[in-house]
Amino acid sequence: MKLDAIDLRILEAIQKDGRITKLALAEKAGLSPTPCWLRLRKLEKAGIVTGYHARLAMRRVAPVTSVLTEITLGNHRQTDFERFERVVASVPEIVACWSVGGGVDYILKIMTPDVDAYQRLIDGLLDRELGIDRYFTYIVTKTVKEETLLPLTSLLPQTP
Repeated sequence: MKLDAIDLRILEAIQKDGRITKLALAEKAGLSPTPCWLRLRKLEKAGIVTGYHARLAMRRVAPVTSVLTEITLGNHRQTDFERFERVVASVPEIVACWSVGGGVDYILKIMTPDVDAYQRLIDGLLDRELGIDRYFTYIVTKTVKEETLLPLTSLLPQTP
């Protein structure tokens, strides 16, 4: 789907405020409400807008320890990757997983109440014999930046 400047304004506005009113969104996009709403629905149907979420200040809700974990599998067959990824998808504490190139196979972002809970989670993954050869743990001591807004204008090709 080819996006134009109006689509980009809509996407930027809903990224900043997923609860924006139809009228306010139309104003930001430079359209009247009905055409603006139709464009938003088109973006949703195309799978460009995949959902609306609230950002939570988790530390105000409960104690949390964020951990980044590098995982290297012992074997690199497609079935090994698929099995590992299926299990990862089923563990709610694993909030992000990236398959990466380089010296490791995956980087996980894991959120648990404390370091002991993290270690129990890792021990449980090891007990499942998923083919984990090595893992390295990095405890997040301070979040410097964790942005959910995508930098649309800097990611899209510039037109002359």
